[in-house]
Amino acid sequence: MYTKTFLIGGLLCLVGQVLIDYTKLTPARILTMYVVAGVVLSALGLYQPLADWAGAGASVPLTGFGHALAKGVRQAVAEKGLLGVFTGGFTAAAAGLCAAVFFGLIVALVFKPRDKGK
Repeated sequence: MYTKTFLIGGLLCLVGQVLIDYTKLTPARILTMYVVAGVVLSALGLYQPLADWAGAGASVPLTGFGHALAKGVRQAVAEKGLLGVFTGGFTAAAAGLCAAVFFGLIVALVFKPRDKGK
């Protein structure tokens, strides 16, 4: 299992690094592209089999975040109708977003931020 996880996660990172090194795309655009790719692949039914096979190698990177958003929207639409389009992504991603904010706050409190020039 660890080998599959490492291969898929590493491949996603390799693609991102190649895009950074050989294109004029900014890291922010590449990150956005990864989230959108996860949503599109999930909508086409291609990402769930990859996530089932590769585990965290597919669910942890940003493509996995896009997949989680799409899955949440799909589930919310099935349960709540059109309102689910607006609420499903937030519900599905709430735990990850809360963890990012919480740990960001902890790091900001523990370490002293400073300008790079100093």
